[in-house]
Amino acid sequence: MSQLHRITFDTEVCSGRPTIRGMRIRVKDILDLMAAGADKGEILEDFPMLEAEDIAAVLEYAAKQSDHVVLRVA
Repeated sequence: MSQLHRITFDTEVCSGRPTIRGMRIRVKDILDLMAAGADKGEILEDFPMLEAEDIAAVLEYAAKQSDHVVLRVA
């Protein structure tokens, strides 16, 4: 089941960047932590207001962002 409903956009929160459930935790912040080697358990411990489904949403969002149409010029 998709968890993308957990990713929110609000111009009043983090200048409209994608955040988790309207909190001031950006998708990028979680991705940066994971890229630096933090695992899900560490992130959930450091951010007790997050839920495991939030991290799944971040990964789903990132995966969808990396899938784009490739246009070829003939």
